[in-house]
Amino acid sequence: MKASVTHSTVAELVNAFINATPDGLDAAFQRLAGALWSEGELTGLALEATPALVAALDEVGSDRQGYLAILLGLLAEAEYPRLDGEVATAVRAGLDRYLDLVRGGTSGQPLTLALLYLLAHFPADRDRILAVTGELPLEIEERTRLERGLAELDPQRPDLGRVWPAPSVWTLDENDAAFAEAALKGLTPQQIVKNWENDTRTLWAFTGALAYWAVRNGPPAPMTVRTVPEREAIKQPPVRPVDETFGSRAALLRCPTCHGPIALLENGARCSTCATTYPSANGILDLSAGVRDGQPAHEATADLLQKLTEMPTMGLVYEAVQRPSYLRLAGSNFGNAVTPADEDAYIIENLKSTEGPVVDLAAGAGRWTAVVAEAVGVDRLIAVDMLLPMLNVLRGRLPEVPAVRGSALNLPFGDATVGAINLWNALQAFPDDAATAIAEIGRCLRPGGVLTMMTFRWSDDPVARYFQASHFFPSRPDGHLLFEVDQIRQWLADAGLVVRKESASTATFVFITAQRTA
Repeated sequence: MKASVTHSTVAELVNAFINATPDGLDAAFQRLAGALWSEGELTGLALEATPALVAALDEVGSDRQGYLAILLGLLAEAEYPRLDGEVATAVRAGLDRYLDLVRGGTSGQPLTLALLYLLAHFPADRDRILAVTGELPLEIEERTRLERGLAELDPQRPDLGRVWPAPSVWTLDENDAAFAEAALKGLTPQQIVKNWENDTRTLWAFTGALAYWAVRNGPPAPMTVRTVPEREAIKQPPVRPVDETFGSRAALLRCPTCHGPIALLENGARCSTCATTYPSANGILDLSAGVRDGQPAHEATADLLQKLTEMPTMGLVYEAVQRPSYLRLAGSNFGNAVTPADEDAYIIENLKSTEGPVVDLAAGAGRWTAVVAEAVGVDRLIAVDMLLPMLNVLRGRLPEVPAVRGSALNLPFGDATVGAINLWNALQAFPDDAATAIAEIGRCLRPGGVLTMMTFRWSDDPVARYFQASHFFPSRPDGHLLFEVDQIRQWLADAGLVVRKESASTATFVFITAQRTA
């Protein structure tokens, strides 16, 4: 535990929080929380202070009760994976009071959300908690997050990887369920436990982020998209030769293995320099890794590619629920201060006057590729992403746009060949390599070429920042990473890009337009 302030100071901080004016409430809470907890770790005074926090629930109104519930939840999870540590046990001692407070709560209200976050830390009391909350009119997302937070791992039937942003959004058909089950069989017992713990912490973090925003700002705005479309909603584009799909845009491509020129074939591509071949399926050209002539693995690679493009559930869930939820989390945007229309307008305004070929990098399922196409036309556009299920959804949406499976860290385009690159809601997907990705963008852009980018910065609030970081996605099992704006500016300068427009909003979105110098 970290050392902290004196006993008398903590008592003063509790009283200062209780008696704070509305304008000073946030600052009083930060001083109180900082005395007991910092960046997920307890201070030496957390244990002694916990009963005082529970008692303070009886001395304040619902606005301050929400803050206290958030702080008690932070203290309870700081010892995780133990939930029977000294501080967690002291927090649990107030369960009767928490249940009294949550009775009569309603969906989306700040205090209710804060109490749901707190209650999710007590799996030993699952039956009592669900009996009380079962009477509340909660949204299904709220209810299933609570139920999963209170669940205990069954090593023989682990349900992993389907908790975010809520277990209720994950509906798998028979084929996808079998695919998921097969993947779990390859995990060791230790990996199962670790993934369960990461899922639990991720669920707590999203629940906590939503609740903390609501306590500070009022009820969150509703999600605009809540249902996952059926698999059949994906239109399958007509089968066309890959060389026909790319047309003149094929001249941009280079071999990611040796950086030589690539010739497109009817069913793939081949590098004339190193003789590496690259497969394609369903209109998607895989330039992530190829095979040399004489290696029979090429046929197997193409077969696997075809199978994966036929597994679109991940793309559907991402498109309908995960992406909107991620914008709310990373962008501190639970009030919808930044809307999809704002994003679309920014892209169109900053790309509509560009010239030459355009790349939508890390295009995902094509949500913003469609906007880029509106700005520049489909005949100039190429979409790039590493995830085949996403590209399969994109192809159904935009069959005229060539799709490339490729890495942002080794773009399959020649030097100074691209007129514009859109990198939207993506830089945080490879935070450890963000400088490399931006350097690759700089290499590929022509002089005068334009980069439009949206990503996210760390919150200035340490509690909100903790919740941002405490998401353990498959791509970031060590925890979620975002950026400081100064970091991004430096990477752009190093890549030969000059910032022409920048907006770091009052939420934690960062919008940037940069231009390649001569």
